[in-house]
Amino acid sequence: MKPSLAKGTRDFTSLEVSRRKYIINILQKNFELFGFQPLETPSFENLSTLTGKYGEEGDRLIFKILNSSINEAKDDKKTQMLNDFQKALDKPFSSESLTDKALRYDLTVPFARFVAMNHGKLTFPYKRYQIQPVWRADRPQKGRFREFYQCDADVVGSESLLQEVDLVQLYLKSFAELKVSVTIHINNRKILSGLAEYAGITDKLIDFTVALDKLDKIGKDGVVKELLEREISQESIDKLDFLFNQSDDALENLLQLKEKFAGNEIGLKGVEELEYVITQSLNLGVDIQNLVFDITLARGLDYYTGAIFEVKADEAQMGSIGGGGRYDNLTEVFGVKNVPGIGISFGLDRIYLVMEELNLFPEEATSNVEFLFANFGGEETLEALKLIIRLREKGISAELYPENAKIGKQFTYAEKKGIKNLVFLGEEELKNGTVTFKNLEAGEQKTVSLEEFLG
Repeated sequence: MKPSLAKGTRDFTSLEVSRRKYIINILQKNFELFGFQPLETPSFENLSTLTGKYGEEGDRLIFKILNSSINEAKDDKKTQMLNDFQKALDKPFSSESLTDKALRYDLTVPFARFVAMNHGKLTFPYKRYQIQPVWRADRPQKGRFREFYQCDADVVGSESLLQEVDLVQLYLKSFAELKVSVTIHINNRKILSGLAEYAGITDKLIDFTVALDKLDKIGKDGVVKELLEREISQESIDKLDFLFNQSDDALENLLQLKEKFAGNEIGLKGVEELEYVITQSLNLGVDIQNLVFDITLARGLDYYTGAIFEVKADEAQMGSIGGGGRYDNLTEVFGVKNVPGIGISFGLDRIYLVMEELNLFPEEATSNVEFLFANFGGEETLEALKLIIRLREKGISAELYPENAKIGKQFTYAEKKGIKNLVFLGEEELKNGTVTFKNLEAGEQKTVSLEEFLG
């Protein structure tokens, strides 16, 4: 059988792994600079933990795990389970006889489950970061995979809007160090609720936000068509037409909303919160060009209750490379009330693709061996190994070519592996206490004393 990869998954070469580690190291450093502590959760959760948290469309993308007990069941029970499975093939299924576990869809819901289980032991506000893979049964395409990494930072136990302001700083600092120019799009779910009330479609809030969230993919006409399909009247859609014609001035757009939201309590609350976050960010030196009020930003996850973020690269067509928001009620579904939270995520895989496209990876993002020692056999090999040990003790990467092969073959190995220097420690060098090495990038060869070589 010819080997193949499952759709939506990838192997990573040594170069790719090194570059991914480069991104992760910058994010991890900044997470810790901002006071976040690490956490890891299992790759799969109880299905009941995940379902009902992501909205109708999100729930469809959860990878469910078929119960292993189907193979252990008695014949009549197995027949029933297989019949259930056959019926379920054409539609999403949740029968506990078939599945009660699922791969995690994101890191936020497992985090909320962790907080609910451990809230008596945690110090609030509790700030955690998490860098782990997640899985979605989505259709693979550029920048969208079925297995991918999320790099999350969340704060729970605080309603302060200063958390939103701080997370804006975390985004901008991290992307500045990665040299990726970005724009942070920001909105507030209370504003979206206010818009639904303004248009008389409060009972259709989820349908409204799910359709609006697709604006950048299907355009205005596509959104209008979907709203109509979701039984939202043309009259309501006409009242919302101003959404598609916003100015570039965030504060001016908020001022216009205030007028439309006269007497609309939840809408005005959203405007007030967003105005505070934007104003304080500007007071801290954020460029207004980097922080955009996007009234059409919806983020189709049901658990958001306040500010919502989406980060887009300015110089690459990649969709969002980060996102998040406030979720003040998420732990309630696990029986723990009054634990407000907010979090953001960095999309490692998409950030990688943007940096690759824009050629932003520095040379230090590649972990190449510094020195390859040519193998001459006999005493020279033993002395080379002794010298390699001394280099490694200094934190310098070095290896010995394993066989006493023709020197041309050893050259080829070094070049293909991207090793910077080929070292010759032969009979002449041992006698004179010297080392000869050739820089394969510059093509220059030097003979220096052993002491000079070791620095």
